[in-house]
Amino acid sequence: MRLVTVAHGTRHTAGNQVARDLTAAAGELLGVPAAAAYVELCAPSLPEALAESDEPTVVVPLLLSTGHHVRHDLPEAVSAAGGPVALGPPLGPHRLLAKAQAHRLLQAGARPGQPVVMVAAGSRDPLATSDLTRAAELLAELWRGPVTVATLGGIGHRPEALVTGDCAVSPYLLADGHFADRVRGSCAAAGAVAEVLGPHGALRDLVVRRFREAVREVSPSAVA
Repeated sequence: MRLVTVAHGTRHTAGNQVARDLTAAAGELLGVPAAAAYVELCAPSLPEALAESDEPTVVVPLLLSTGHHVRHDLPEAVSAAGGPVALGPPLGPHRLLAKAQAHRLLQAGARPGQPVVMVAAGSRDPLATSDLTRAAELLAELWRGPVTVATLGGIGHRPEALVTGDCAVSPYLLADGHFADRVRGSCAAAGAVAEVLGPHGALRDLVVRRFREAVREVSPSAVA
């Protein structure tokens, strides 16, 4: 049994390292071989990673919402794999992500209860919008303050229309890269801008949970 994660990928080396670090930490906790793959802009791709072994594999997307990659690209890659493979859901929405977001906000100097604009990359998929709405609800419950969603593209309001000096910004992004740079540029007026989620311990725990949820699909006798 092994774990393969799949992140979006970026041209930023440090951004891609986040997926590797998170995957290694989850694999160590699970006691299984673990490797990171990427949708684009970085190697290996998911088909390449799956081709490295025909042993039972659980694929955990390091993606925060539903979208084209989750609904089309990843299932196609998994269906073409040679060995037994189970594909888990995207990481979000989930309370563990909200926990990591709240921690990053505190690190940036935001005050608990302060209004927050949660900025995501965005998608044209309505299911992604539903996921973002739920993610904002989970963060608001934990933060005990209002959370509004902004997106850099696709469906939704742009950060420039929502961000003010009274609010804090929570980038709903896994790693540094193109979108993180855009968040910083478009949210300069905010009172505080948190860092991206990165290889946070809560995300490691979420990857472990996703693995354990899917493992019996490829190995019914496995003890997770």
